[in-house]
Amino acid sequence: MMRMGRAYATPEQLAAWIGEPAPEGAERLLARASEDIDSALLTAVYPVDEDGDPLDERIRAALRDAVCAQVECQLAAGDDGTGAAGQWDSVSIGPVSLSGRAGRSAGSSGVDLAPRADRVLRRAGLEPGRVFAW
Repeated sequence: MMRMGRAYATPEQLAAWIGEPAPEGAERLLARASEDIDSALLTAVYPVDEDGDPLDERIRAALRDAVCAQVECQLAAGDDGTGAAGQWDSVSIGPVSLSGRAGRSAGSSGVDLAPRADRVLRRAGLEPGRVFAW
């Protein structure tokens, strides 16, 4: 059985966010979106507990909402969380034919964040991250 990474949102929270039942494979989508959010926040600084979970409820809510927004965008784009959808505007398999790129470009973090996810993180003060000199 494949072990899923940490997810900042549950399928029930995703269903509330998108206004319909969570799709099949919601746990996998939420785990992948949580990885995207973690990657976007590599330089974010906020207090966490021994498991790495944010102590501040406001930060927990922002991470939850950003993950739900990321999955919502992926669902609208027909993406399965791998980032493959929207990369090409035309694809053939044999004898291989790829066409022009169609997706958004990744942000400064190297992660293609959904616009709503980016706004949630910015409003919470988590983006852009800062590097502190010690």
